[in-house]
Amino acid sequence: MLILASSSPRRKELLTNLGYKFDTIVSNVDESKVKTPLIRKNRCLKLARLKALDIYKDHKDDIVIGSDTIVILHNKIYEKPIDEKDAYYMLNKLSNKTHKVATAVAIIKDDIMYSFIDIAKVTFKKLSFKDINDYIKTKEPMDKAGAYGYQGLGNKLISKVKGDETTVIGLPTIKLDKLLKEIQK
Repeated sequence: MLILASSSPRRKELLTNLGYKFDTIVSNVDESKVKTPLIRKNRCLKLARLKALDIYKDHKDDIVIGSDTIVILHNKIYEKPIDEKDAYYMLNKLSNKTHKVATAVAIIKDDIMYSFIDIAKVTFKKLSFKDINDYIKTKEPMDKAGAYGYQGLGNKLISKVKGDETTVIGLPTIKLDKLLKEIQK
């Protein structure tokens, strides 16, 4: 059986769209206690691996997928905002700039872990005080890395994406599908 170690409806939808049948089990990894490696993008890889391992320890006969997404601007990580003020700060920092979105995936099967990171570049439009506050009022930014959802209303904040759009959403489907097919041979 295939298990997605995530509560994200976006990841569930992306994996479903690939045609896979799977269960979802949310990991108990406390992301706030995980130290950030020197190479910032490796934080999401570390978290993806920890999430997959957390579920795999009780499901050793299954294939477990863990994933994590972060937004990086000028070597600073922007995860989920802690409140509306934090969301405003993030969106204001991202305004009129290009940042990176790193999504890591870790898959465990038969005690072997396979993992990768995919990175996309996202350019924001110049956002006004009103643009940012109107978006925050929708509550969409509150559970998203970087305080925006590419697949939702946050799409209106973006002028350009270079790379795989599903990486920005939270699960790089092209690379994931290829790896899952290789693992299941």
